[in-house]
Amino acid sequence: MIDYGHPRSASLGLMAAMHSLGFIVALPFVPFVVDGMGRRYSIFLGAMISIAGGILQGSAMNFVMFVVARFILGFAAAFCVVAGSSLMGELSHPKERAIMGGLFSTSWDIGAVAVAAVTLGTFAMTSDWGWRIPSLLQVAPGLLQVSFIWFLPESPRWLVSRGRGNEAYAVLVKFHAEGDENSEFAKAEYTQIEETLEAELKISRINRMEAISTPGMRKRVLIGASLGLFAPWSGIALIVYFLSPILDSIGIHDNRTKNIINLAKTSWGLVNGALLALIVPRYPRRRMFLLCTISLFVVFTAWTIASAEYSFSQSKTSARVVLALIFLYSPAYNIGFSVLSHTYLIELFPFHVRATGITLSQWCHRGAAFLGQFANPIGMDLAGWRWYIVYCIWDAFQVVFVYFMFPETSGRTLEELAFLYESDQRQEPLENSELEALLEHREADEHDIIEDS
Repeated sequence: MIDYGHPRSASLGLMAAMHSLGFIVALPFVPFVVDGMGRRYSIFLGAMISIAGGILQGSAMNFVMFVVARFILGFAAAFCVVAGSSLMGELSHPKERAIMGGLFSTSWDIGAVAVAAVTLGTFAMTSDWGWRIPSLLQVAPGLLQVSFIWFLPESPRWLVSRGRGNEAYAVLVKFHAEGDENSEFAKAEYTQIEETLEAELKISRINRMEAISTPGMRKRVLIGASLGLFAPWSGIALIVYFLSPILDSIGIHDNRTKNIINLAKTSWGLVNGALLALIVPRYPRRRMFLLCTISLFVVFTAWTIASAEYSFSQSKTSARVVLALIFLYSPAYNIGFSVLSHTYLIELFPFHVRATGITLSQWCHRGAAFLGQFANPIGMDLAGWRWYIVYCIWDAFQVVFVYFMFPETSGRTLEELAFLYESDQRQEPLENSELEALLEHREADEHDIIEDS
């Protein structure tokens, strides 16, 4: 049997962080692939690489092979995440985009629940298959993507940018106009996409350096980068990657109990994440991000106090409070960083720099995750519960930053949001756009039909 022992501190951090490192290394290439090959082919490429990574990890013969496989899996994920979030946002109907974005993020929990369930069944195995089975199952998502990506259409905005307007219009008619080729809504949406892309291309000429050439773009870059940093440094990495030492710190040492708690926590995350994905998009984005960051600060501060109390008194009540707060952390995080992050990035960046903007945010996210995954086990070993104070301070900073810097993006189309910070370049008021009026008219017609029936 190949046994890696029980890695702790730096070894555990390296094993966890290699996935993020692979993601970071891939990111410089991602915008060129996603914008050049299109969204679908980029997802296919990432899926093929992930299949290779899963096979390598499942067949690893030593520690080096194992961590290299995690690096490859992270490299593959970069293409799938950036291309997938872009395709989802650009295909979605304007009124459904936020909900789809929330469900996109929440779908991570489906895989997490599956992994938690599998490891609950394999952790007690005394053979290599105790870790090889979960490793090999990482091939499954890639196989699903390779098989079903061809049933999805390409992004109409990408098609228009490549001069394939007829194909783009056909996609809009099929998915936004219920097959009606004479739909005024589809015509207006296509025209708005075409005109907006033309205006964007005149400004940027697809030069990535243009992403920081104007005050509006610099604000977008700052907010996108901050969103990437906030998610992993809000404390989620502790719960996802280091739940076992956290439970050890409050007197829970039995491995089966730990796996049951992990499965329950992950299942709860899927349930509340899916519910919040349907509810949160109905409210202003900025307000939800403020609710998210304030909730995280309150939960993590209480968690730190309860952990400190347990370290001094060994109180079972304090241990139960910490456990409850771990479960409360999930909806607090999902309200903003899970449900809205991808939607907000898609709305924040115009089409010509959207892949670049999402890539930048992901680079910050994975860089922060890499640092956190490596530093967390070391910090927890050296400082114990005092390590949590770092996260309390950071969560407080997030509240202030969101309050002063995050703009409101809800209630507008992607084409209108292309001029979020450059409204002086656009003479007509955003709220009187032709597309928005047609959308409201269509909703009124649908309401009348429902009442008549």
